[in-house]
Amino acid sequence: MKWLGAFISLLLLSGAPASADPIERAFASGQFLQSAEMAQLEGGADNYARAARAILADAIIEGKPTDSRLDEAEALARKALSLDPEHVEGRLQLAITLSLKARKMSTREALDSGYGGTSRDLVKDVLEAHPDNVYAQGFMAVWNIEVVRRGGGLGAAFMGASVQSAREHYTRAVETGEADPALHWQYARALAALNARKYEDEIATCLDRAVSGEADDTLTRIMQARAQSFQLYVKDHSRKDIERAAAALL
Repeated sequence: MKWLGAFISLLLLSGAPASADPIERAFASGQFLQSAEMAQLEGGADNYARAARAILADAIIEGKPTDSRLDEAEALARKALSLDPEHVEGRLQLAITLSLKARKMSTREALDSGYGGTSRDLVKDVLEAHPDNVYAQGFMAVWNIEVVRRGGGLGAAFMGASVQSAREHYTRAVETGEADPALHWQYARALAALNARKYEDEIATCLDRAVSGEADDTLTRIMQARAQSFQLYVKDHSRKDIERAAAALL
């Protein structure tokens, strides 16, 4: 059993809108590695964090983030934080990277690494200063669900996770008015992996929101397409098949 799932990762990756900035234009159009390269050349905490975001986006779209990609993203996020220890995007991207690294580990390895607790604490610190950060709220919503699913009752108690906390974070994310299809999809998928029957109504609501929301960049459109495919899948598959499919998806 592995400690953290893959689904935490994408909640934060579409957080910056397209603009006249060529780095953001490249990201929005799906040219993630080009965006990362330009950001690194510009330098500074903001750009190192953006480079980490773009590298993670490229790796996750491929479906299986490699160790080298994750190491690169971690180094960039830490570089941003070395320049500005309170940098919000740097903290979020480091949290994403650590959660993806923990995904490849056994439960014991992940616990020993401390990645689960560190990623939680990084995002909680963001929320203390910025309680309306939609992606930080979304991260914590999915983090709670994943810990409950992977860690069971004992693991959830140890990590301070619960479905109720997940719902509260998701509700806060929705209340900001900034939740996008990727966020709704990730929460729906996490719930489906946990218990497709028990949370059937919530899953359906979140998938409807994901499918009907506005997707104005490549990454969000890909997440929306995954939500659409999964919405069709759940109509004619068993609970166990749905849970297995949800657990395997990014």
